[in-house]
Amino acid sequence: MAFLFESFAEWKRYAEESKQSLVEVVLEYERTQKNRTNEQIYDGLNRAWEVMKDAVHTGLTEEMTSRSGMINNGAKKVYNYPTPVLSKEFQNLISRALAAKEVNSCMGRVVAAPTAGASGIMPGVLFTVQEIHTVEDKKIIDAMLLAAGIALIMEQKASIAGAVGGCQAETGTAAAMGSGAIVYCLGGNTDQIFNAVAVTVQCMLGLVCDPVAGLVEVPCVVRNASAAAIANSSAQIALANVSSVIPVDEVIEAMGEIGASMETRYKETALGGLAATKTGQSIAKRVLIRDIEILPDEDK
Repeated sequence: MAFLFESFAEWKRYAEESKQSLVEVVLEYERTQKNRTNEQIYDGLNRAWEVMKDAVHTGLTEEMTSRSGMINNGAKKVYNYPTPVLSKEFQNLISRALAAKEVNSCMGRVVAAPTAGASGIMPGVLFTVQEIHTVEDKKIIDAMLLAAGIALIMEQKASIAGAVGGCQAETGTAAAMGSGAIVYCLGGNTDQIFNAVAVTVQCMLGLVCDPVAGLVEVPCVVRNASAAAIANSSAQIALANVSSVIPVDEVIEAMGEIGASMETRYKETALGGLAATKTGQSIAKRVLIRDIEILPDEDK
């Protein structure tokens, strides 16, 4: 019987007792629970990594305009802007997260990591950390396995769905996955990895899911960029051994409690927040009319 991902404390304990790394525990889980070989697992992850990189490239080189018009090549504009706010590396990070998510909003191919609505965060984070630190692909793939373990626990203890826990559950989980992955890629230990997850989620508690016109475009795309930035800042904090104070399992439990108490209109219903603004309602009406106009006329 493989380890079941129910808490970070148990993940650490099981790894120590079985003399395995965190990544090896995830591999064991995949082999026994999903009946896959190591080769099959790594083949799937390699394909996923190629799709992530391709989404970044596509978003930065091809036309990215959504049917609603709310997405209009924002990633390229950010990437090519001549004055970086902090550094070109930070500008690239933001651009790549935007790019991969814009591909999703424009009906392109992405990896749901852990969801399509948060599909820009892991590509932006992993692409950039690999570029800056010359991380080998094998390490990136193992970091993806580690991130999968993080998501499994967050799904068990809280949620990874905006419709259940708000955007804190969706982009928050992806950012936590990305932060843990960064720390792993840079040689961090188990406590530092888990601390990065805790700090990341602390920064995203309470974030609502309020998609304008019910589309996963605004504010979803820009939240992918900001979540990627939070993932990096949290990783930097954790690598320096700055404590999250509240243990990671308790932080995720708090996220679950907040999600459960969040009003329905803030959980992917497009009834609250930005979706309920005057402009948001106007966009929703315009999108609905356009969709009705393009429906086939069955009488013809």
